[in-house]
Amino acid sequence: MSPKINTQPPIHSRNCSGCTACDPNTLTMQRLGIKLDGCDYVIALAGNPNTGKTTVFNTLTGLRQHTGNWPGKTVARAEGAFACQGKRYKLVDLPGTYSLLSASVDEEVARDFVLFGKPDCTVVVTDATALERNLNLTYQVMEITTKVVVCVNLIDEAKRKGIDVDIASLQKQLGAPVVATAARPNQGIDQLVQAVAGVVDGTLSCNPKLPPTPKKMQAIVERMLPMIKQMVPGLPSARWVAYRLIEGDHRIRQALLTGELAALYPISLPVTWAASAQEPKHV
Repeated sequence: MSPKINTQPPIHSRNCSGCTACDPNTLTMQRLGIKLDGCDYVIALAGNPNTGKTTVFNTLTGLRQHTGNWPGKTVARAEGAFACQGKRYKLVDLPGTYSLLSASVDEEVARDFVLFGKPDCTVVVTDATALERNLNLTYQVMEITTKVVVCVNLIDEAKRKGIDVDIASLQKQLGAPVVATAARPNQGIDQLVQAVAGVVDGTLSCNPKLPPTPKKMQAIVERMLPMIKQMVPGLPSARWVAYRLIEGDHRIRQALLTGELAALYPISLPVTWAASAQEPKHV
């Protein structure tokens, strides 16, 4: 007997059972290919290599090949679009990476787009047959942004291998919407679009449950957080920035000290801090 795999779509944070907005059968997604003009939202597509990420991209956009490179980088860049319920979504396929630690050009491109590009939602494509290995990147993305949808792809392969993926439990554990898909046969794609739309418009709650700070780093991170938050009061990822400073990430350090991060995350109240303020130590 094949294992039971719960592939139900995520539940909205509001009580809207039975409404057409939550019924994937009522979705009217249109693949727009490279028609990127007039898009309302930008969606990033991240994932490890060999998770079927490009197939997800092609299924959503109707495209079949990559075109062009990232500015100044010899890394393939692909953009496409789809429309649903009157809204147009630009989809940016990020390079396949195992992490966002900026140890390679691919990682740097993916990391910079999620952080500095500020997409309206980031979809992390994972492999249902190797889910534990893929969660490292998932947690790193959730450290940077709360607007995340986790796409558990290749669910058909998992079923054939006798692997049981409990989507509801995974969603509860991560604190982010999780959708099971098999992109090649177009299974679960409507539910994925529904989840993305919910995250973008705020009707689907995202409260990522991140791993605790490692004990050996707790003291230094706790000292750094107030300084980072003072410099960038609206930053949603102060702990991640602290991690990167500790690791000696020059790009993040410069973005913090030059005010680039502060410009990305402005707040409504005026904030001043002395130009002579000391840089965070232990960097």
